[in-house]
Amino acid sequence: MFRATVFAILALALLSAGGASNAWEWPVANPHPIVRPYIAPETPYSAGHRGVDIDVGATAELRAPADGIVHFVGTVVDRPVLSIRHPDGLISSYEPVTSTLARGDVVTQGQPIGKVQAGHCERACLHFGVRLDGEYVSPLNYLSEIPRAVLLPTRFPQ
Repeated sequence: MFRATVFAILALALLSAGGASNAWEWPVANPHPIVRPYIAPETPYSAGHRGVDIDVGATAELRAPADGIVHFVGTVVDRPVLSIRHPDGLISSYEPVTSTLARGDVVTQGQPIGKVQAGHCERACLHFGVRLDGEYVSPLNYLSEIPRAVLLPTRFPQ
């Protein structure tokens, strides 16, 4: 167990030192319309939607949005879930997804990591969540193609 943990830490360090892009790729192919947005809960135990639901249409292949190490593969309640640990305290999670990967496997950005299954939405969709240091945040903060917000002054000097 100790050796596996040390290997995982070293692999993650090598991945983060390898000059990988900070921008994540979408975990499913285009188009990837969001059918339910991220809704932050008021408190850690309040209602909310701790991720985004992405309509996958006929495309059911899931790809790693960024380099990382498989953190969890298994069933949570009644859904198959896959989670990946990324550098900088990030963990991404996907459901309902089946995968042949195992805990500790190293994945690279764009690598196929599983298949999206039916059961989360009326149509086939992927629930994509991200935690930063254990707290849920919007996955849109990390995806490429999403422009950063820029605040402009409401008043201009005269």
